[in-house]
Amino acid sequence: MRVYKFGGASVKDANGVKNLAKVLKNTGHESTLVVVSAMGKTTNAMELVIKNYFENKSELQSAIHEVIKYHNEILLELFENDRHEVFTKVKSFFDELNSFFKSNKSPDYNYVYDQVIGYGELISTTIISEYLNKTGLKNNWLDVREFIKTDNYYRRANVDWTMTQEQIISNFDRSTLNITQGFLGSDGNNFTTSLGREGSDYTAAIFAYALNANSVTIWKDVPGVLNADPRYFENAQLLNQISYREAIELAFYGASVIHPKTLQPLQRKEIPLYVKSFLNPEADGTKVSKGQPIEPKVPCFIVKKNQILISLSSLDFSYIVEENISEIFKLLHHYKMKVDVIQNSAISFSVCVDNIYNNLEKLLQHLKAKFKVTHHKNVSLYTIRHYNDEVIAELEKGKTVLLKQLAQETVQMVTK
Repeated sequence: MRVYKFGGASVKDANGVKNLAKVLKNTGHESTLVVVSAMGKTTNAMELVIKNYFENKSELQSAIHEVIKYHNEILLELFENDRHEVFTKVKSFFDELNSFFKSNKSPDYNYVYDQVIGYGELISTTIISEYLNKTGLKNNWLDVREFIKTDNYYRRANVDWTMTQEQIISNFDRSTLNITQGFLGSDGNNFTTSLGREGSDYTAAIFAYALNANSVTIWKDVPGVLNADPRYFENAQLLNQISYREAIELAFYGASVIHPKTLQPLQRKEIPLYVKSFLNPEADGTKVSKGQPIEPKVPCFIVKKNQILISLSSLDFSYIVEENISEIFKLLHHYKMKVDVIQNSAISFSVCVDNIYNNLEKLLQHLKAKFKVTHHKNVSLYTIRHYNDEVIAELEKGKTVLLKQLAQETVQMVTK
């Protein structure tokens, strides 16, 4: 049993879908589960649909039409005529989407987000499943929401592992090729939930864990796990192999190749993870497995942009002690702030956060009642694993360093 995951970049157009079919034919497709993301930038387009629903209803249908047009262009390239049943199936999803907007009474943005955002995955997998059937790769299309069960923490749902394993073990046919969606699940009321952005990797790991799969392969538009994001760093190098522990460290600090939650279920059952290029499927890529040292041993760079650095000190210059820190973390949790680094001294406390839920102003108002508060928006958080003095000096060049923290293997810097 193998699990493959293809991201949006791999199926951004008709040629991408054809390449996916080619990869399956070349690597074998029996006893394989293929997890697929929304096509190209569809998730961003669906976020605009949601934004218009709340803020600019006059533009709602226009935004939906753009998503329809994008997928229709791909459909017309993959299928000879518009009488193929896939056109009806895709149209029914868009009809469902419009029905939801007409009937929805909930003002909860996060709930609405999850009910809408997943149509990208439902449509992409439908197109791919039908195309594979057409080209002789017979497969089952699965609705992932029937298998992955979660709580109702919309936009970052937590998996109910007991129910999920029961659903997968009872209802999954291991003997054939299966196609399903990444990123999605459903709660106890069968409302759609999402596992967080880039959650499709996590979906693949959940299925691999429940199915005791032999391996998981994430197909990317890069050769494998690189020591740096080539968008921000020159001369990025391929890491041939790394351990689960190293990969978890990199993921925790924000390496975008592997989702932070993906590695834990794989590590528990020692299921190897391969990160390979869908442009060059014969290449080895990167293997992530138990106890493998990082090879080659080079510094690894991670950057997170658009962060907020919040600095607190007591109003009366008293110490920042356990009671204060506990209260600060309760507020960070309450306002759903993703904490990326903390630093404290006797009378000050600094925290770098990701303002995913746009609750910054509410948090700052709450903190100002008890602390002196300063903050910097749009800062960058750099993390270097296996650093040396030379790479630190090079990274600091031309930047204002607002916070710096060194540990044995890792240095973190917040810069403006």
